[in-house]
Parts: sequence; structure tokens; C-alpha cells
Amino acid sequence: MMITDGFGFLKRLTAVFGRQFCLWLAMSCMVPNAQGAEPRALLVEAMTTNDLSAQIALIQKLTDSPDPLIAQALAAWRQGGVYLYDAGDNLKVPFLLDANADASGKSRGIQIATGESIKDAAGQPLLFLPSDLTAVDTTSKLRKAIKTTLDVLALSSPNSNFRRDAASKLGQAQNAEYLPHFEARLASEKIPDVRKALEEAIAITQLASDKPEVRLAAVKKLGELRSIPALDLIIKLEAAAKADEKAYPSGMAAAAAGARKIIEQHIAFGTFIGTCFRGLSLSAVLLVAAIGLAITFGLMGIINMAHGEMIMIGAYSAYIAQNIFVKWFGEGTSGFNWYFVAALPLSFITAGLVGVLLERGIIRFLYKRPLESLLATWGVSLVLQQAMRAIFGAANVQVYSPSWLSGNITYADVTFAYNRIFVIGFAVAIVVFTWLLLTKTSLGLQVRALMQNRQMAACMGVRTDRVNMATFAFGSGLAGMAGACLSQIGNIGPSLGQSHIVDCFMVVVLGGVGNLFGTVSAALGIGVTDQVLQPHFGAVLGKIIVLSAIILFLQWRPAGLFATRGRGLEG
Repeated sequence: MMITDGFGFLKRLTAVFGRQFCLWLAMSCMVPNAQGAEPRALLVEAMTTNDLSAQIALIQKLTDSPDPLIAQALAAWRQGGVYLYDAGDNLKVPFLLDANADASGKSRGIQIATGESIKDAAGQPLLFLPSDLTAVDTTSKLRKAIKTTLDVLALSSPNSNFRRDAASKLGQAQNAEYLPHFEARLASEKIPDVRKALEEAIAITQLASDKPEVRLAAVKKLGELRSIPALDLIIKLEAAAKADEKAYPSGMAAAAAGARKIIEQHIAFGTFIGTCFRGLSLSAVLLVAAIGLAITFGLMGIINMAHGEMIMIGAYSAYIAQNIFVKWFGEGTSGFNWYFVAALPLSFITAGLVGVLLERGIIRFLYKRPLESLLATWGVSLVLQQAMRAIFGAANVQVYSPSWLSGNITYADVTFAYNRIFVIGFAVAIVVFTWLLLTKTSLGLQVRALMQNRQMAACMGVRTDRVNMATFAFGSGLAGMAGACLSQIGNIGPSLGQSHIVDCFMVVVLGGVGNLFGTVSAALGIGVTDQVLQPHFGAVLGKIIVLSAIILFLQWRPAGLFATRGRGLEG
């Protein structure tokens, strides 16, 4: 009864005050959240009025709305996806069609004012066929106003990355209509990256100003901001100012040239830092893989050409762990994100067990016989590669990063990926753990004793066979974890190990056989140098230059950077 009286009251208001006021009041009463009701009421009024200027004015008032339905409805309206439902008594209700249609192609109508379904008298949702509906009319001016509002709405997104990207995109348009919105948002913005993007957008927009002093100030501001997106515009402005000095204010060409130099220097510095960071992450992988090789080579005198295949086994172990977690939890779930935590010990154990089998079955018969060990382990490497091709196929497989290793952080326009940061930190942890193992444990003492003088250590009671087996398993396990880390920064395949074994041997020989500090130094030098040279000389020529430099260095210091001294080696 009270509901009937309420609608009768609305009908009387319609007769006295007019349909538009009643519609606004009705929509305000229907929406529980008062904060979100007003923008929706404005949008409903814009969709139901026939006055184009009033429609544009109402749409322009929606630029500050935090309601996600506003952006959705505006985008649908612009594309002809908004319809009107005749509720009687000259009351038109704008609605959208639900994305989920039934078998006949009909969909529920979602009211823009409330976000609820349109229902019949019995309270059942009404279904509509798109071909039976007529979309709300739009004109080119109206669509332009809607686009401007949608673009500006992105500046108010709760996601700071969306706000930053929206400011950069709108600034490139150089549309003076956006300036008040940029300035208003800048006044309340707290995130430094977004503030910089807004300042860049304002200055880039002002480059197209009719006022010479505004353009000159914008050029200087962009130089101060080291704005990379503005570089092309500044280069064009500099060329135009030099070609026709009378058409531009005094000092424009010089200001543009100065801003260009500052930005280009900033880009060069950022590129160098980014290259060094990528080289550091590559060095970290090489370091983890080469530590075990350095110890086993120095301990046993074995040239293990199958060490690269331990890297490959570790990478495929990470792939297997990923597939298991996908089967258990589903891809993208919170449980799946922990697969890499399980992949690291799995890759260590798997590669370590393969290393034990290799050491017990072949290598223990080839101690201090480098040539024979080289040929034997090279054959083993070919067998392991073919085995992986038979099991997983010849094509590369993709290992996806968990959510906590996805994404990046940007500082001074240099991007630092989370997965590469993790690889670097993991390598540091492995180095510290290996150093503690070698210097603070009885196993480490025995390993160092064998590396200096095997016969003397055996005479002192060191069980050389067990130490050899444990050390080889440890080195192979480290290579396996290096493969798991490699799976986070690239695809993996049967030939993965072959592309890194040469680099690992270069690290071992350059650093000094069996020297942990030398291995760290050589890995950093080779990885960073290789990445720095590649942009200038290409991947192949850059690696050749690095290899040539190492050969020349070894002619001067055959024992490497930090030679391990002992009676056995000196002999």
C-alpha cells in the first residue's frame, strides 16, 4: 500500500514539476548509495533528454565520478549499446544488456540507475533480443564529449598505474580541453610517478599553445622532467625553430636543443643502467651454475661437459613442478603461486641425483684424466639432450612466473623486473651458503684439503670417494637451481645447457679454478660485459669479443684472477 502511494506521489510530481525532475528524484530514491546516485542520475538525464547541449553539459559533469558503471555505460552509449525501456507514464529507463545471453540470444536488461535487472509485474527479469531494440541516438559531437569524459575518468582510477598511463596517453593528444583536468588531478595526486606523468602531460599539451611564452616554458619544463615521451616533439620543435626563427620566440631553438640533450643523456644513462641490470641477472645465473663446476673441476680435475645438462634438468624440473601445481590448484590461483618455492628444492634434488649417477657410473674412473672425461661427459650430454627431446619434445616449453615474481618497478625511467631481482638475490644467498659450507663445516675442510693435495688428505684419513660424490652432487644441484632460475627469464628447451656451458667454463677458468671469490668476480665481469657489448656488436660478435679478451688475459695470467695455491697445483 505504501509503495502504491509512493508512485502516486511521483505521478503528481510529474504533472507539477515536469518529467526530468521526477526522473532524477526517482533514480535518487532507487539507489541505496547516495554518493553513487547523483552521477548515475545525471547520466540517466543525459540519455533521456533531447537537448544536445544539455546532454554534453551533463556528460562533462561526470568526469569526477568514481562509479565504475558510469564508464561502462558511457562506453556502451558511444558504441550504440544503451537502450530505453518504457516504464509507463512517459518514464523512460536507460539500460544495458547483460553480456550473458540465453540459448535464444536474449539477455537481461540492466538498469543504469540501479545496476539491477528490469523486471515485470511479477518480479521476474525481462529478457530482450538485441535485434528488437533501438539504441539511444548519438551524434558526432556527443560521441566526442563521451570520449573526452571517458579519457578523463581514467585519471581518477584507484589504480595508480592506470592513472599514470592515462595521463601519458592524454598528454600525447595535446588537447587543451584536458588541461583543467590535469591541473585538478595534479593538485590532489600523491604518487610521484603519477605526478610526473601529469606534469609531463601539462607541458606536452602546452607545446601546442598559441602563446609563445607558454611554449617556451613548456620546453624548459620538459627538459627539467627529462621527459622521454616528449623527445620526438622537442626534436620537431627544434628543427622548426631553426628553420624559421621569426615564427618562434627568441631562445626557442636553444631551449629545445638544451632539453633534447638532457633527455638524450637521460635515455643513454637509463639504457646503460638497464643493460647492466640485465647483465647482473645473467651473471647471477652463471654464478650459481659455475660455483659447482669450479669446485668439482678443482677437486677432481674433471672437464664435465654434461654440466650444462644439469642446468637443463633443473629447468625442466621447474616445468614439471608448474604442471603439478596447475593440476592441483589451477593456473593463476593462490596455490599455484607457490609452485616455484617447490621447484627450487626439486631442481636441486633432481640434478643432484643425476650428478651422483654420473659420478658413480662414469666420472670416478676418470679422475685427473681431462681429455677422457671431456669426451665421456660430452657423450653423456648428448644422451641427456635426446632423452629430454623424447620426453618433452624438441620445442621449447614455457614456465610462467608466479604473481610475486611478475611485474616490475620503475625508477628514473629504468625498469627492474621482479624475477631478475629475485635471481640476483638468490645468487647472493647461494654464494653465502657455499662460503659457509666450505669454511665452516667439516665437509668444506675436506674439500679444500683434497683440492690442495689429494694424496696427503687421503693419508690423513679423508674418505676421498665420499667427498667426491657429495661435492659432485652439490655442484650438480646448484646447476639445477640455476636452471630453475633461468626458467623465469626465458623459455627452456633441450639445448638450454649447451648455450651456457661455455660461459660457465669461462667463468671458472677466468676466476681461478676452485676459488669462490674469483668465480664471483669472473661471473660479474663476463655477464655484464656480454650484455653491454650486445647492443653495439650483436649477440654473436659480442660473445666472440668477450672470449677473445679472456684468452688474451689468460696468456698473461694462466691461473686466472685468483689462483688457488697449494703443493698439488704448483707441482
